[in-house]
Amino acid sequence: MLNSRIALLCLVVALLLPVIARAETIGSVNTVFKMLGANDKIVVEAFDDPDIDGVTCYLSRAKKGGVSGSLGLAEDTSDASIACRQTGPITLPDAVRRKKLDGEEVFRKRTSLLFKTMQVVRFYDEKRNVIIYLTYSDRLIEGSPKNSISCVPVMPWGEP
Repeated sequence: MLNSRIALLCLVVALLLPVIARAETIGSVNTVFKMLGANDKIVVEAFDDPDIDGVTCYLSRAKKGGVSGSLGLAEDTSDASIACRQTGPITLPDAVRRKKLDGEEVFRKRTSLLFKTMQVVRFYDEKRNVIIYLTYSDRLIEGSPKNSISCVPVMPWGEP
């Protein structure tokens, strides 16, 4: 009885959580050689906007190596860059058009063991018909002003 209640509670919580994109690793380059553990590197990842079909974002970010990085204990720096592109037909959901989802998190990556995350949020510029993606890093106590944006104009898709 208790196990079925716990399972039901977990299902309800999972359904209520916002959909956040999962990244696919495209590639990486080493930046610092480490004698023990993995090298420091820059990782390039891609993710599709979970709410807007036809938009893919590419995120490059620093990843610490060494023994602590290999064990998942190191804190990655806040350095990141983002480039988002239209990769198919875009149909904006009404909630995006009405700006009800402005500032909504569409991607999150843990960049330290406990308190630091890198995230991507979305805004819609109705006047210019453009979707804006902002990446930044935050901590429980203090975030970083380092950030990057990318804009995707909503355009017809296909052959003229």
